[in-house]
Amino acid sequence: MILLIDAGNTRIKWAVLDGDTWLANDALAHGAVGELRAIAAAHPGVTRIFGANVAGPQVAAAIADALDGLAPPPQWLQSSAQSCGVINAYDNPRQLGCDRWAALIGARAQHAGAGLVVNAGTATTVDVLDADGHFRGGIILPGERLMRRSLAGNTAQLPFSEGRYTATPRNTADAIASGCLNAQAGAIERMFRHVADQADACCLLSGGGADALAGLLNVPLRRIDNLVLKGLAAIAATEPPPIR
Repeated sequence: MILLIDAGNTRIKWAVLDGDTWLANDALAHGAVGELRAIAAAHPGVTRIFGANVAGPQVAAAIADALDGLAPPPQWLQSSAQSCGVINAYDNPRQLGCDRWAALIGARAQHAGAGLVVNAGTATTVDVLDADGHFRGGIILPGERLMRRSLAGNTAQLPFSEGRYTATPRNTADAIASGCLNAQAGAIERMFRHVADQADACCLLSGGGADALAGLLNVPLRRIDNLVLKGLAAIAATEPPPIR
């Protein structure tokens, strides 16, 4: 039994697997990291903890402290040149964010054709994966909520508010929300051009901001939850993970 952890910039997502069976999964705020201890204790068969952490060393230490004594210390994924049929074309493969690497591997496990792998969270990552498993590169942009916070924090009269998407907004809150969502959708659709001519090309969309984006995208689309955790599961099942 394995406990998988996706420690992101805003939340810590987790899953407990027994072989290929997902027994439980959910998400915690960083401030609730101590709850991981009860989660692990509720699954006494956990013998391995494997995760991707982009939240920094303090969060990694807090996770290790919460789980101390319940299982071997967490193993943290580090991006590599190749894994699970995916080839990393980054100039320095180890520089690629481990969450992006895990999401690419998760996408490959879910879809055999070319894919545009989108993880919409605090930041939105948009990565190009060819049908033969080559990761060609990708982009990072602020997530929709972070875009709105940036406007509120750097202007005098644009508030941070919860507007709604409309095609032709007629109030400021809707104008901000619609502009930020259009920026996300436009970036994704432009990047999709890199795979559009390949067979079975599809956008694989995950992350907390996925629901707001899904209805705006004019590309073939699959909405898949927990791509990072799915990638971690694939790596854990096929090879000893790199440890850092």
